[in-house]
Amino acid sequence: METAYIKTPVGIARIEGDEHGVSVISIVDEATQLSPEIPNILSKAAQELHEYFEGERRDFSFALNPRGTDFQKAVWQELRDIPFGKTTSYMELSRKLGDVKAIRAVAAANGKNPLWIVVPCHRVIGSDGSLTGYAGGLWRKKWLLEHETPPVQHRLF
Repeated sequence: METAYIKTPVGIARIEGDEHGVSVISIVDEATQLSPEIPNILSKAAQELHEYFEGERRDFSFALNPRGTDFQKAVWQELRDIPFGKTTSYMELSRKLGDVKAIRAVAAANGKNPLWIVVPCHRVIGSDGSLTGYAGGLWRKKWLLEHETPPVQHRLF
């Protein structure tokens, strides 16, 4: 397993993976030294995350290898299907997975998402439009949502 630490506008990100794909991307709140070199296995992920933060990328193409239960993986796949710049609710995710009563299980799986940004759990909000819990902190969730939906400049003349 290789690990790299990269700088993002919202903190230091840790990327972990091997020849089978990236298994973890997380935000690190404690002081951590940036990786002087990115391992080859993780270089595409680091580059694509950089492009995302620069506003040049909306989708990711590097191999993923998250660890989780079949149910968690099904939820994470639904999260990947949320379009860039859009949001959904836990209730809507539960509906798409075929069981509205599974809303708490869906929320728990969302909270265990090991692939920050790439599996966009930040795009899940409350049914009333409120920002709900986010492992990286609500300020980061707000930042990411604003990054994906910048204000539109209307013509002045």
